[in-house]
Amino acid sequence: MKKYNIAVVGATGNVGREILNILDSRKFPYNKIYALASDKSKGTKISFGENKEVIVQSLEKFKFNDINIVLSSPGSKISEKFVPKATKSGAFVIDNTSHFRMKKDVPLIVPEVNPEEICNAKKKIIANPNCSTIQMLVALKPIHDLFKIKKIIVSTYQSTSGAGKSAMDELFHQTLDVYKNKPLIPKEFTKRIAFNLIPHIDDFLDDGNTKEENKMIEETRKIINSKIEIFSTCVRVPVFVGHGESIYVETEKIVDLKKLTTKIKKMSGLSLVDKRMDGGYVTPDESAGEDDVFVSRMRAGINKKSLGLWVVADNLRKGAALNTVQIAELLLRKKII
Repeated sequence: MKKYNIAVVGATGNVGREILNILDSRKFPYNKIYALASDKSKGTKISFGENKEVIVQSLEKFKFNDINIVLSSPGSKISEKFVPKATKSGAFVIDNTSHFRMKKDVPLIVPEVNPEEICNAKKKIIANPNCSTIQMLVALKPIHDLFKIKKIIVSTYQSTSGAGKSAMDELFHQTLDVYKNKPLIPKEFTKRIAFNLIPHIDDFLDDGNTKEENKMIEETRKIINSKIEIFSTCVRVPVFVGHGESIYVETEKIVDLKKLTTKIKKMSGLSLVDKRMDGGYVTPDESAGEDDVFVSRMRAGINKKSLGLWVVADNLRKGAALNTVQIAELLLRKKII
């Protein structure tokens, strides 16, 4: 079996570390793995898998000549700068940032939803969607296939890990400080996150939406249907890992829940846990460390052409790192590389 040289950019971050572990656990056929980050992280040792270790190198000084695939999770500005350098050297880049997502000549891929788009990576760049978009579209795929979705109203409940390690640390320390009656001074968030909800993720736009909400709208239209009506509200919640979403959809055809249940059970990467009893659903906490997207509370909506559902997933895995590695696996299966 052919083996590939892999570069993981942003290797010291939450997603980068998860990518390393997933490459190992899924037995991706790699020859060498290079961990890249900023100069201040150079020399840091990162453990992954079982007794494996890689030393961080400087992204700024790294040459991509021998690299086949780059799995990238730095900031957007960093991707804008280094991705052309990597592709010019012949590497395929799968990028987790928002920089390339809405470029017309860059495919935006969720392997369970639109794998055929992999063939359109003419520039050797593939974009990974926003974490909340990924889990929503995996859950909505069977609904759209059977009944054709025309409208989506979604409220997200997003964990602090989506904002990075420092955000998780802030939740941890604020939680302790509440019990110690210490003053809480927000640094990573606009307001206190411990024992609170913040209806604000990313910058505000002129129309009142935030960039996070706008990402879900634009990315969904690019991936499954440019004419779908979408309204999104994104909320940060005091959870470390795992995003939840309350989703209401309207469809063109009458919804048949029995048919939908059968289709969901056959779909890879999607699990239905909907027992309609105390505890018969999945919470964000239970999704942490899992690869699947979980659907619960699935029920008829206000008319025969609508339904509601509750969706959870590990935002660091399926919402980012796992989806990235699955795209790389898709490149290999399609023999594009």
